[in-house]
Amino acid sequence: MDILLVIVVGYLLGAISFAVIVARANGVDILREGSGNPGATNVKRIVGKGPGNLVFFLDVFKGFLATVFPLTLIWFMESDREETLILLQILGLVAAILGHSYSVFLRFRGGKGVAVTIGGLSALIPMPLLVGLLVWGGTFAASRYVSLASILFALSLPVSTWFFHASEEPALFYLALFIALLIVVRHHSNIRSLLSGGEHRFGKSKK
Repeated sequence: MDILLVIVVGYLLGAISFAVIVARANGVDILREGSGNPGATNVKRIVGKGPGNLVFFLDVFKGFLATVFPLTLIWFMESDREETLILLQILGLVAAILGHSYSVFLRFRGGKGVAVTIGGLSALIPMPLLVGLLVWGGTFAASRYVSLASILFALSLPVSTWFFHASEEPALFYLALFIALLIVVRHHSNIRSLLSGGEHRFGKSKK
């Protein structure tokens, strides 16, 4: 029962599209503008820096909330609290990422899950997240490609999680591996654009 509750709550939190809500409040249908992706980057490009940053932080928060929600249930469990908590937190975060990426409210469309991942990993594996953010920042500064930075951020997660956590909690490594695969798959169109030279650099208009 606890597992089902965590999955449902996590999915519904993730499925809330703050990109659509914030853009619509500014008179924009983000699903029809720019890349059509309901995420913070597209909102920032089309609506502006302030709304885009707001969407990013709200998406981070819902990932964090879905991951810490099981803490409210742990006190009702009788044994194996620590192991059960980690399992429930992993399920809550995975459900939130899937909800964000395949939102029932958007006919199973959604964003790419990077901000939600950041929020959840800040509660579960902060050191691998820090490594990933450094990879993201360095890649973006050098290339100005948000997509490339996000892909390399994702790929760094299982490597650093293996280094920091594999011996104590292997499930965290498999979580990081799943997240990396999902984020890369969600960026398949960006990968094609990067390879063809047609990907949009942030801060530069398309010619």
